[in-house]
Amino acid sequence: AARVAEAAGPDLIDINFGCPVRKIAGRGAGSGMMRDVPKMVEMARRIVEAVRLPVTVKTRLGWDEDSKNIVEIAERLQDAGIAALTIHGRTRAQMYRGEADWTLIGEVKRNPRMRIPIVGNGDIDSGEKAAEVFERYGVDGVMIGRATYGRPWIFREIRQFLSTGVPMKQPSVRERVELAKLHLAKSLEFKGEKVGVLEMRRHLSCYFKGLPDFKATRLKLVTLTDPGQIVATLDEIARVWGDYDASEIVPKPLSHEV
Repeated sequence: AARVAEAAGPDLIDINFGCPVRKIAGRGAGSGMMRDVPKMVEMARRIVEAVRLPVTVKTRLGWDEDSKNIVEIAERLQDAGIAALTIHGRTRAQMYRGEADWTLIGEVKRNPRMRIPIVGNGDIDSGEKAAEVFERYGVDGVMIGRATYGRPWIFREIRQFLSTGVPMKQPSVRERVELAKLHLAKSLEFKGEKVGVLEMRRHLSCYFKGLPDFKATRLKLVTLTDPGQIVATLDEIARVWGDYDASEIVPKPLSHEV
């Protein structure tokens, strides 16, 4: 599988030992691999040997509260030859509930045996939060997941804060509409109409969180199936709410339901 992926010309091969979804982890894949560490390490080693590209891993703190063994796992994966490690600050049992625990991520980073880059993941939803974890835990990078929903500019937002210390002005409603339309067009281009529309629903419902009296319009965004009608609804949002102060659109705290 790694060789097939390598033939497509990626920059690296990333092994996802972090997925907590029941149908994946329950059969021993994804974060389910954390219950069989020798197999996890052997799989990483075999993949490193099979390809010429750098091989990286993403995983979690452990399977559950009683088995947070990421410090040991990190050392063993490094010894297997991986080039970098991303750690999500929750156990598999937590799924996405509660706050991410970055203390063990920091412990892995401070481990004198570790030589590879350590990337932290979990609840990074602002430039201020990114700056805090860089300063407090010394990670080499941060990975952002759910905070991108309806907010694809978050990467620019974080880069600006890290370089200047000044928060970025949030996009206006009209700018959000144009971004959402571009996002929809790209989704249709890559996924086709049916899947492209279905996958966009979770994003479209997040672009405009915080707008007043928006419930009926949000319901349309997550139920329409015709791309033309979705675009017309987005244009209607720009017409009705275009002058609304975008600073009032406060990002909703991350949740598994997003």
